Amino acid sequence: MKTDMFEPRPIDTSSVVLDPALCELTEILAENVHNVWAQSRIEQGWTYGSERSDAKKTTPCLVPYNELPETEKEYDRRTAAETLKLIITLGYNIEKE
Repeated sequence: MKTDMFEPRPIDTSSVVLDPALCELTEILAENVHNVWAQSRIEQGWTYGSERSDAKKTTPCLVPYNELPETEKEYDRRTAAETLKLIITLGYNIEKE
């Protein structure tokens, strides 16, 4: 059994500022992140419920992205934005054709 505490060390992306086009992409990615998560939950037998219950496998977040509370949308946006920032930090370019 491991006794050390896990210390997350994400790559520093704080110097990256996303341009407006990538900010739009962030919202699209955030919605897709939610949809992938929701699809996975449904496949695992989760259903909509007014309260989250791991025992009952219910969650109030099994709704379309546009119906999520802002706090949940912000979680997905942050995941999407940090992913884009990491891609740029690693030297990749993101261009729309």
